[in-house]
Amino acid sequence: MTTVTGADFKLLKVVSLLMDYPDDALFADDTLTACKEVVKNSVLISPQIRAQIADFIDNLSNMGAIDAQTRYDGLFERGRTLSLWLFEHVHGESRDRGQAMVDLMAQYEEAGFAINVKELPDYLPMYLEFLAYQATQTDDTMSIRMDLADVSHIVALLGARLVDKDSDYACLFKALLQVAGQSLSVIDDELAKMGKNPVVDDTTFEAIDKEWEEEVVDFMSAKQEERCPSNQTNQHIAETLARQAQNDAAAPVHWVDFKAKRASTEGALL
Repeated sequence: MTTVTGADFKLLKVVSLLMDYPDDALFADDTLTACKEVVKNSVLISPQIRAQIADFIDNLSNMGAIDAQTRYDGLFERGRTLSLWLFEHVHGESRDRGQAMVDLMAQYEEAGFAINVKELPDYLPMYLEFLAYQATQTDDTMSIRMDLADVSHIVALLGARLVDKDSDYACLFKALLQVAGQSLSVIDDELAKMGKNPVVDDTTFEAIDKEWEEEVVDFMSAKQEERCPSNQTNQHIAETLARQAQNDAAAPVHWVDFKAKRASTEGALL
């Protein structure tokens, strides 16, 4: 039986790099080669997933920075269905999202994990980097797996949506599920749910325009409302109820709170 140590969780740092925006630095020097080497030697994932990620890295390298960035934009940065911000899939736009951000940032600070980029703390690649950092500070590998398992329902959801799009990015999410000790059948479960309730593609230009279009103002109706206080009262009640309903529906998946960790210094992740 292979013994898993904190060093083995370098894989999470690699997945973080590959899942993040493919900027020019990813293609510089031997970064992708080093990533492939870590994947090749990983004991945390199956040979099949190792092979899939190796192929993903080769395809990324052959594609080059510009084409890789264009593909990435089309997948992750146009709509919300593939958002890599964890709390987007938990709290939506509700107020609870802000408090969850504060709590997670406090966890980072307590662990001595410094964020030197302007990014929200629930950004999945950043959270993976945090877990990889934690692994360098402790040999409590079970705790790292449990922390990743806490977000595995979101990982499975995103993985299923990528499989549905026939995207090779799905292999990264499959790897995370295996590290968390989850069966890949959870992706099949999510696909089955999608079959019953298809996800609307919000990455099309039409969907984006609809999301951002401004509501048309009816000035005649506005004047009538000014003349009729009862209309204003009814409208206020309706708006209040609508906001309550929106907040009640803003948590499509269950969230398990992050666990705080203690650490002192930041170590090398690759």
